[in-house]
Amino acid sequence: MFTVVALAFEGMSALHLSIPCAVFAEAGRARVMVASSDPSPLSTTAGVGLTVTQGLAALEAADLVVVPTWVDVTRAPSAELVAALRAARSRGASVMGLCLGAYALAGAGLLDGREATTHWAYAGDFATRFPTVRLDARRLYVEADGVWTSAARRRLDCCLAYLRARLGGEAANAAARMLVAAPHRTGGQAQFIARPTPARREDERLAALLDEMRARPEAPWRLDALARRAGMSRRSFTRLFQATTGESFLQWLLAERVRLAQTLLETSRLPVEEVASQAGFGSTAALRAHFTRLAGTAPSMWRTQFRRAI
Repeated sequence: MFTVVALAFEGMSALHLSIPCAVFAEAGRARVMVASSDPSPLSTTAGVGLTVTQGLAALEAADLVVVPTWVDVTRAPSAELVAALRAARSRGASVMGLCLGAYALAGAGLLDGREATTHWAYAGDFATRFPTVRLDARRLYVEADGVWTSAARRRLDCCLAYLRARLGGEAANAAARMLVAAPHRTGGQAQFIARPTPARREDERLAALLDEMRARPEAPWRLDALARRAGMSRRSFTRLFQATTGESFLQWLLAERVRLAQTLLETSRLPVEEVASQAGFGSTAALRAHFTRLAGTAPSMWRTQFRRAI
């Protein structure tokens, strides 16, 4: 079991608080608590009141502290909150700033010199306020030495990524299934910025192709063949793919293959050479190179950390 403490604030969205609470509760191996430095009951944007019985002292027992949002980006976190966040981090707890929650972590100095992301619409303001943070507003979520941040509306993705890192892919996938969510999403925030054109038949065709590729990422997919199936030129298909997923065709496909390799490493006794073959990589060397780049560790180390008893 591990302990998750989510912070609640006066005037916040109840939805923003409910997402990390729901994800970690579904994991079945987390004790989830809500704490606040504001007097209870707290009002929310939906008009629902929240009765929070735990103060910031609850952070002393946390393995993960979650800041689900930040109500006013022009307001710095209180000295009390800064001290509690820093104390949690100094004793080894992970901290997570979801979407605008990154403002609180940055205000506490926990993002100095680290990579981070936040809502794309606030990227300019964030970069101006916190110039020492290595902001990458293209990312859906970022983990930097136990400090997690997420992009616009990607709270669920970030929480599932934390579950995958802590408990393995099987646990994250199980939680995602219960929440009817994708267990892992690739791409950047560009895919979520509203496009001015309405949905077209090409979009529907691409969606069907993406579903087919997700089901069989190991297959020998070719860009030209997919473009023909979508009834598009290679150039138009490439542009639509990038706009939809936030990644190039090759980047997206490699990420899907790495994810399949992760599952095989966690749930089978297959040697790494066979995992490479079944995941669609031409060689063990190619698997190691792409796996290490995307997962941050070697395939053998991933198996050691996350493989269940078989």
